[in-house]
Amino acid sequence: MEKVAQKSRTKTFTDYMRIWFKDVLDPIGAFFNRIGVTPNMMTLLGLLGNVVGAWFLAQGNMLMGGVFVLICTPFDALDGTMARLRGEANEFGAFVDSVTDRYSELFILGGLLYYFTTHNDHISTIVVYAAAAGSVLVSYIKARADSLKFDANVGILTRMERYLVIAPLLLFNQPVIAVWIVAVLANITALQRFWKVRQQARKQA
Repeated sequence: MEKVAQKSRTKTFTDYMRIWFKDVLDPIGAFFNRIGVTPNMMTLLGLLGNVVGAWFLAQGNMLMGGVFVLICTPFDALDGTMARLRGEANEFGAFVDSVTDRYSELFILGGLLYYFTTHNDHISTIVVYAAAAGSVLVSYIKARADSLKFDANVGILTRMERYLVIAPLLLFNQPVIAVWIVAVLANITALQRFWKVRQQARKQA
């Protein structure tokens, strides 16, 4: 059953982006491998860069925060590429990558949460919480579904789409619009994944 689930696994926009940009990522990943940067170092650089970006966001500097998010989040794709080129890709590496991705996203939203809180923007503060909850649920539902051999790889706002929403809008100093889009669409994505698992479970019943 596991082999069947893997073969029929639905590709997300993130999966397609990795395929489309493979010819770009491979040379960049090979370059970093040659100069001695390891995949784990790239993962940590991405996390630390997003922490710095979150600090700028907390201070209200949306431009600099957006620049760090824009530059550092793609490290998520590079670390996996580098590990594959080294022949070192493994499940633990993918696990570490997923965990740091969640931390990066929560740091970014945490920076915005602090900013809105200190500016007494109570509505946006609640919206950031909803965005964080939706983002975590999108990942959790997929992870839980995978553990039960279900395919939950669907949804209109996966990790890549959230990045494409947040980074540009921060650069244009539109954090409120960014968190509203993520709050609404991430939770819709979580429900889409829940519904897809439910349909598969009913077929097996």
